[in-house]
Amino acid sequence: MSKSKHISWHESMVTKEFRQKRNKHKSAVLWFTGLSGSGKSTLTVELERKLYQLGIYTYRLDGDNIRHGLNKNLGFSPEDRTENIRRIGEVSKLFIDAGILTLTAFISPYREDRNLVRALLPSNEFIEIYVKCSLEACEERDPKGLYKKARAGEIAGFTGVDAPYEAPIAPELTIDTEKLSVEEATQQVMNYLLENEYLTE
Repeated sequence: MSKSKHISWHESMVTKEFRQKRNKHKSAVLWFTGLSGSGKSTLTVELERKLYQLGIYTYRLDGDNIRHGLNKNLGFSPEDRTENIRRIGEVSKLFIDAGILTLTAFISPYREDRNLVRALLPSNEFIEIYVKCSLEACEERDPKGLYKKARAGEIAGFTGVDAPYEAPIAPELTIDTEKLSVEEATQQVMNYLLENEYLTE
């Protein structure tokens, strides 16, 4: 990939801090990671709805949605997965600069890739949320029928079947969707945001 040597960052007079002050809340990326079927998308949809009702500026980046456009040229090889997450990290960084609380729902199976995104941002602007759910439960749910296809050999390199998933070691938050309802899980995230002053009462 060629890189231009003749570019420079052009600063804006409207800073992230100005936008956060106007919005009356902090901006950060809530990085939901977990197996397919663990409940990432369901949880981010409900969380975004709840935050919107409170007047919080949000945007949700979902794995399948992003692959329809921005990352439609990427496959599912380890290299393409890394590039997929790198691009999402850069997009998330822009949303944070815009003062927006950004929700992402990506399997993002490799710790190294997630840590690269974390390294892009100030430490308090990356919130890793592990959506914990056993492979057995995810396969039982199988909302898109992907596990069934993977087991039948119709999908190669499927996370949890013939490709690895590296669970977070020290996430900011762990949500066990086998034990919690969608409402309980959503409230757990809300509590974290309030306790850590990303939101005000």
